[in-house]
Amino acid sequence: MQLAEITPLILTYNEAPNLDRTLQNLTWANRIVIIDSFSTDATLEIAATYPQVEVSQRTFDTHAQQWNYGLSQVHTPWVLSLDADYLLTDALVNELRKLCPESQISGYFVYFKYCVFGKPLRGTILPPRQVLFRKDQAIYIDDGHTQLLKIQGRSRTLIHYIYHDDRKPLSRWLWAQDRYLILEAQKLSQTPFKELSLGDKIRKLKLLAPFIVFLYCLIFKGGLLDGWRGWYYAYQRLLAEVLLAIRLIELEDFSQSSHE
Repeated sequence: MQLAEITPLILTYNEAPNLDRTLQNLTWANRIVIIDSFSTDATLEIAATYPQVEVSQRTFDTHAQQWNYGLSQVHTPWVLSLDADYLLTDALVNELRKLCPESQISGYFVYFKYCVFGKPLRGTILPPRQVLFRKDQAIYIDDGHTQLLKIQGRSRTLIHYIYHDDRKPLSRWLWAQDRYLILEAQKLSQTPFKELSLGDKIRKLKLLAPFIVFLYCLIFKGGLLDGWRGWYYAYQRLLAEVLLAIRLIELEDFSQSSHE
């Protein structure tokens, strides 16, 4: 595969703490598409320093709609779908360059290494994501607080990692989590229990999920060996699950009140 066949696609909203580091690792691309949700920080100024970057602004409604709009702006056969805090390594770029996908292969999954203040942890609860795919065989659909990519055809997994390195302040993380977890709570409350994954069934029970995730990050994912960064990540995930449990309780109370 030639790198000229791939267009990186990035969604942004106030990503000044992250965007420059991400774009530095994408200078191999002939064109980079950014869909911005009317950032109010230096995001657009940073993007303008890279000649390959083309920015379109669109009012955010849902992740799926925003990503699908982004796909409409891509003109190459392959899309590299990235968040503004995803860092590609030289090894991963070389792997992309050497790909020779058969016609039945429509996408590639990539695993992540989660970073805390720039240092990668031994493990993460982030699942692999299908970031590289054929544009004409893909569409995004909404799924709780995030989106799912529907692909026609088979997929494979790349060897090398993407580094997830978010440097935005804690206040921004809390703001984003509150928005995301409202949607996630709605998804969990509206989905029949038997149709949920094991992880989501535990989350819907509310009481145990935060503590299970906390111990999972520290022990099973090696957070204890990462020092204070491992504890930071475990506390972060614990807090997210506690917020989700509170949102689920609110939804249940509202539902019961409306039927009284």
